[in-house]
Amino acid sequence: SHCCVGLEVKEDPEEFYKKFLPSAIDNLLFLGRRLQARFIRAVKDEEKQDFLRWFQTVTDAICWLFGGHIHLAACVLQNDHFLHLLITDDVETAIIIMSVLHNILRVNSSVLLQVDEETLHSVLDELVYKLSSTTNPVIGNAATKLLLLVAKFCKQLVKLLTARYKGLKGLLSKQWTGKGFDRDLSQLLDLLYLEQSSRKGEMQRQHQAACIIQAMWRGFQTRKRLKKLPQAVTTLQRSFRAKREQELQHLKKQKEDEALKLQMQLQRQRAMRLFHERQLALLEIIHASQVNKYMEEMEGKSALTIQRFWRGYRARRNFHQQRQSLKEYKAAVIIQRAAYKFLEKRRRRRPLSPWKDPKGLTDEQRLALQQKVDDYIKLHPASQMSEEMSKELHTQAQEKLAQFLLRSRLDQRAAQRRETLLAQVNTDVELLMNAPGLTKTTEKDLDVFMSRSIPVATKARQSHNTMLKYTRWPWWKKLGDEFMEDDVIPDDALNAELGTLFIGGRK
Repeated sequence: SHCCVGLEVKEDPEEFYKKFLPSAIDNLLFLGRRLQARFIRAVKDEEKQDFLRWFQTVTDAICWLFGGHIHLAACVLQNDHFLHLLITDDVETAIIIMSVLHNILRVNSSVLLQVDEETLHSVLDELVYKLSSTTNPVIGNAATKLLLLVAKFCKQLVKLLTARYKGLKGLLSKQWTGKGFDRDLSQLLDLLYLEQSSRKGEMQRQHQAACIIQAMWRGFQTRKRLKKLPQAVTTLQRSFRAKREQELQHLKKQKEDEALKLQMQLQRQRAMRLFHERQLALLEIIHASQVNKYMEEMEGKSALTIQRFWRGYRARRNFHQQRQSLKEYKAAVIIQRAAYKFLEKRRRRRPLSPWKDPKGLTDEQRLALQQKVDDYIKLHPASQMSEEMSKELHTQAQEKLAQFLLRSRLDQRAAQRRETLLAQVNTDVELLMNAPGLTKTTEKDLDVFMSRSIPVATKARQSHNTMLKYTRWPWWKKLGDEFMEDDVIPDDALNAELGTLFIGGRK
């Protein structure tokens, strides 16, 4: 160790300072640990003295090394062998190790801040443990001096001592007062109490600041809530009044419904009573021999009325059941018609084959054809007819033609009548399908069913609007209609505008 201090290394100084010296410290600490173990196990006093002297020599060498090389102080503290040497119950070796720690702090006062937190806590824990577990004044004096030195050199460690070891002040004042090192003990206690008082003052200031912040925040929240209180009360009153008004309206409507039901029931009872009175009056007027006949007639009328209502109900039910199927059928018809028209237009737009002149007959072919015609005339000569027979045949043809024209005119009128009836039926069916329910029926809906002119006028107006729209179409929408007449409107355009109204047998 003496040769390593003050030596100027010219070759590989980094290896000397960073590898060789730390390894030397580690070896010396390991040697000291073995000497400490031998000293503890030794029985004879002479052996103990020898081992203790050698242990002192090793520790002096360690102190000499980190005294000459300050950076080795951190290596000594962070070495596991040093912590094992410090954690011992033997008094002599513990005092020597604490003196080594004292020298480390004198050489480098900030070394405790350079080591890791675990090492620092281990060293402080061992010092406090020695103060609490032993009554030896030598151990107590050494530990107190070390703690005082730590507290003087760094205020952060004072905060750590007061925060980590809360019973340290009571332990020092009760157990170690009057043991011969009261001066150092009083200085350490003063530092600890000063830190505690400063911490208490800081905590009081923080507590007061927190109280002020809480008071300001609560006041702000209260004022904010008080500002919103009128609006909340207004909203609550509005909702309460709306709810109460809704309940009153519901009760009023319920009472009106009950009154209406009662009135309808009274009307039915009154009508039933009048009906029975009328029946009794008629029975009194009718002769006794005619009563049975009258009763049979009334039963027949009643049966007819019941049947009429039942058939109407059944027809309406069947109509509502078939309504969707009718719509689907008509939609399918419309789609098929549009598809057929599209296919027909595409067929018409196919390019025409170029015109080919017919091939002329040659002279030989013309002579052969003339010969065939002459031969056929010879084989099938025409019959001779007189003038009277021709006139009679002409008269018969005229009569048959007149009959045909008369019959065709009648057939045409019948076909027009059928188409008109079919269009009327289709219109009625469509109106019934689109008609609202009986509860939603208005006078306008009744006019549609009562008047035949309204659907016709609607059809005419829609057709007129469709023609106007078609004439205003741009040129690109009329492509493909060049071969159509100018006054003819495409059926698909009419169908797109006319909806589902049937007039004249077409939709």
